[in-house]
Amino acid sequence: MVKLVDVYKAYKIGKRYLVVLKGVNLEVEGGESVAILGKSGSGKTTLLNIIAGLDRPSYGHVYVDGVDLVYLSENELAKFRRSTISFIFQSYNLISELTALENVLLAQKARFGKTDRVKAMQILKLVGLEEHANHRPHELSGGQQQRVAIAMALAKSPKLIIADEPTGALDSKTRERVLDLLLEAKQKLGTTLLVVTHDEDVARRMERIIRIKDGEIVEVGTRRPHPAVPDQLVLLSARG
Repeated sequence: MVKLVDVYKAYKIGKRYLVVLKGVNLEVEGGESVAILGKSGSGKTTLLNIIAGLDRPSYGHVYVDGVDLVYLSENELAKFRRSTISFIFQSYNLISELTALENVLLAQKARFGKTDRVKAMQILKLVGLEEHANHRPHELSGGQQQRVAIAMALAKSPKLIIADEPTGALDSKTRERVLDLLLEAKQKLGTTLLVVTHDEDVARRMERIIRIKDGEIVEVGTRRPHPAVPDQLVLLSARG
């Protein structure tokens, strides 16, 4: 699903170059959940941006779903992102004037050019927010807002979900609920899940951990089964 081959990334600062990624090689299988774990300044966000097609490598190749992003034009890259990748951020990125349902409908519109209200409600039910469909972000808790963001990601039927510090602003109890939700959705839909984090506890919930330090991959874990997650997402507390 995701394969990086000898990827370097350097930024020019004045007359000098800052090398942020140094010969990165990694591979993520389809349907796998992987944590990219590293401290601030390790290069993990740059790596995420390159995998997502939001930035380009200075050297090397980036394959997502069999497509080498290096050779795509900006328009082709934007189209590929819309059709293949969904993003989940720590800051939720919800439209404050829209309800939870309207935010999900907006995600559908961006991906498919049309909306499906019935399917959008099914997705909100899946994440335990059916009763909050008409609530705006300011009427929801942090955990509920993050679940709306997850619903928006799922509404695009992505092959790859990239989550950047998705639980960084949440308390530990809500964090576990959100991770349960992500992992259960991944299992039900067969989506590949890539989580970028500095949190060891979050990383351990994934099937595999890839550690990055000073722009280099220093450890690639072997795949292992997921810890148990709830069978029904709707069992998650609506207050989470």
